[in-house]
Amino acid sequence: MNRDRFYGICRQFGGTLMEQWGSFDDDERAEAAGTRYRFAGKLQERRGILKEQADRELQDFIHRNRSW
Repeated sequence: MNRDRFYGICRQFGGTLMEQWGSFDDDERAEAAGTRYRFAGKLQERRGILKEQADRELQDFIHRNRSW
């Protein structure tokens, strides 16, 4: 396991915490941010890529599928 995969697992955990805090606080924006953070962590873990590259790929995916 390389360092980027480990950081991806940590980001997933942080995203889950953000989602739970958003639902506890009834803040939809925090929940959405947690979901996005968790998804970027999953992408980083599976591919073993840097945080910036995972964020960039996620942003490109969202931009391409905006009308979906």
